[in-house]
Amino acid sequence: MTKKNIYKFRSAAGIATMLLIFTGCNNAGKGDSAASDTAQGSSGSIAHKTWTQYGGGADQSKFVDLQQISKSNVHQLQVDWVYPTNDNVSSYRFNPIIVDSVMYVLAKNNSLVALDVTTGKEIWIHANLNPASKRGINYWESKDRKDRRLLFCVNNTLQAIDANTGKSILTFGDKGLVNLKEGLGQDPATISRVNSTSPGQIFEDLILLGSSPGEAWFSAPGHLRAYNVLTGKLAWIFHTIPHPGEYGYETWPKDAYKYVGGVNTWGEITVDEQRGIAYFPLGSPTYDYWGGDREGSGLFGNSLVALDARTGKRLWHFQTVHHDLWDFDLAAAPQLVTVTHNGKKTDAVALATKQGFLFAFDRVSGEPLWPIEERPVPVSEVPGEKSWPTQPFPTVLPPFSRQSITVADVNPYFPDKEREEWKKRIAAAKSGLFYPLSDKYETITMPGANGGAIYGNTAANPAKGIVYVANMDKPSVYKLKKEEPPELKIPMSAEDTVRVHAMYVQNCQACHGANKAGGLGPSLVNINNRLGFDDFKTVVTVGRAQMPSFLHIGDQAITDIYKYLSNVKGGRGPGFNQPAVGTTMPEGPVVASGGVPLPAALQPKSGGPGHGAKRTYPAGVTPPEVRYVDGSTTAYGLGHANLLGPPWSTIVAYDLNTGKIKWKRPLGNVDSLGATKETGIPSGQQGKGMVVTATGLLFATCLDGRIYAYDEDNGDMLWSTKLPRVPEGIPAMYEIGGRQYLVICATGAVLDKSKSDKEVPRGYMVYALPKTK
Repeated sequence: MTKKNIYKFRSAAGIATMLLIFTGCNNAGKGDSAASDTAQGSSGSIAHKTWTQYGGGADQSKFVDLQQISKSNVHQLQVDWVYPTNDNVSSYRFNPIIVDSVMYVLAKNNSLVALDVTTGKEIWIHANLNPASKRGINYWESKDRKDRRLLFCVNNTLQAIDANTGKSILTFGDKGLVNLKEGLGQDPATISRVNSTSPGQIFEDLILLGSSPGEAWFSAPGHLRAYNVLTGKLAWIFHTIPHPGEYGYETWPKDAYKYVGGVNTWGEITVDEQRGIAYFPLGSPTYDYWGGDREGSGLFGNSLVALDARTGKRLWHFQTVHHDLWDFDLAAAPQLVTVTHNGKKTDAVALATKQGFLFAFDRVSGEPLWPIEERPVPVSEVPGEKSWPTQPFPTVLPPFSRQSITVADVNPYFPDKEREEWKKRIAAAKSGLFYPLSDKYETITMPGANGGAIYGNTAANPAKGIVYVANMDKPSVYKLKKEEPPELKIPMSAEDTVRVHAMYVQNCQACHGANKAGGLGPSLVNINNRLGFDDFKTVVTVGRAQMPSFLHIGDQAITDIYKYLSNVKGGRGPGFNQPAVGTTMPEGPVVASGGVPLPAALQPKSGGPGHGAKRTYPAGVTPPEVRYVDGSTTAYGLGHANLLGPPWSTIVAYDLNTGKIKWKRPLGNVDSLGATKETGIPSGQQGKGMVVTATGLLFATCLDGRIYAYDEDNGDMLWSTKLPRVPEGIPAMYEIGGRQYLVICATGAVLDKSKSDKEVPRGYMVYALPKTK
């Protein structure tokens, strides 16, 4: 193995096939394909003029070609109207969409609400939907615009609502729903979770879907699928864990497709509508941190895969991590830009990763714009593990995140004792970007499993070739241990209930109340209806806003408290599996409730494993003698978000015409530190987003509770304002009646710590310039 192997493009099936791909893509761009001629509808978007889809449109650029709000007047923005969500849901990470004069939002205890975009007046409410994706929803319309549909996932099904009336469309799928557990090559009864937690993407008459099957052993495979928006019929499937005879099959053990899970798109899907190419960022295979039962590089894990959006045929791919052992999922939206490269205009796609790299490729051929090297990395010493000896590194595009940690990097704001303890731990640990986890010592991965860029963290000015990345310098601290996959013991006995109640009184009651209804903190009643177990565990171990970390109570205590709060009798409850649907009717113009009722076969089952219902390897596969799991006390090793010194979060602007960083600046600030420079936010940008305008503005929301407007040319801050609550999700921007609006989902934690949760309403805040007289 040479020290530096330069990555060279390999065609899907040789030069002849590549020529056919070029020809097919070019023809598609000219509208010559039969599929293009017979297309009946679309996402209803006008490129960069509307916001009818999650992320603004199919290209996910978050770019709007609107002219009213500019660098010279952005400081005049003010609240035009507010729509309160009128509930106690802890937060929505919802990106509103706007179609003509209607805005669609999630509010009122997970109800879908249609609003007048100029006043916030309710048009209709479909109550108690609780869709799997709290991040957004899909919109489709027919050519004559009479048939308008909203599509979403709930309870492992795909459903459709009439966007005009708010009522379920019962002619869609099988009496109104499509069973997403079917068609994955496994017995649906053995699949526990396969919802998509991101909305997907509309292309012509298809909805393209990823999935979120979980991260435990035997979770479902994350195969990519497309369904017809009118009939619900499966149009195509792409096996992300290849079956026999398919490309990439030889990169796995021969029966891996029968038991390995994951390799899923839980993040954002980007589509080049002109060419009909869909770009899917894929996650890691399960189990995340030990791969002794999945020897090989593992295509298409951690890959950017370009598919023909009409057929699902693979056009090209690039794997960013071979045999992932660090949970380096790809989740951020690939960005489509046009650049001048080697003297000619080139349509490119840029991909930001958790490990802090930005990769850039020719959008059609998959050729890297600049060389990518395969470099040797440390190998695993864990028994049974065969880590991959090299990993890909960009050679020209600089990383946007810090990728190492030393004793000199320890947070200077730590108390002296804590800082010295961390210096000793770092000195004793193995650290770096691709250092495999060990059962003998701690490994500090920088960035960690929730660092770098994830969903909502990329945007672009497509015509200028500028890509923006919201980055988090957040490490993960790991140590493996020998253990079978953890299993929750159910049901909770009366004795255990008394024991866990005492734990609640000790750790939770002061803020959340004796009756769990809330006080200084939000209500925890039926918390499983709002937070799945993984999200609950992350909040408890990492903390959120004014809530401190409770990592010291341990994994078992967190599990027991979740069961106790969920009031589960004889089962794990919907929070461990799929979301439950409430029955309380909100005030307002309710037209329906709960979506399409689930048949008995699809009702959430109690007592089954949360993310993988199969508990054994299939016949003919010899199970490993021992398996290793992450032994850290926090989910994803994330108990130490601010381990490094600031800046903890940044916005980075790349000019892909030159391959250089144009500017970089901290995102947000911790005012209480009294720092002389901006610090960024240690808990990060996760779940936040950006909007880019044609007038040279970059808007960004942040966990410090502010909206910022930056000059796209140099990163100078031109305006900011503080919200009553932490903003969540991607903002949206639209124009109607000659006025341009910016809408923010402000449903997170209360920022004024002198006020209780009940005193500060959650809601969608809409900003505009003052009306001209």
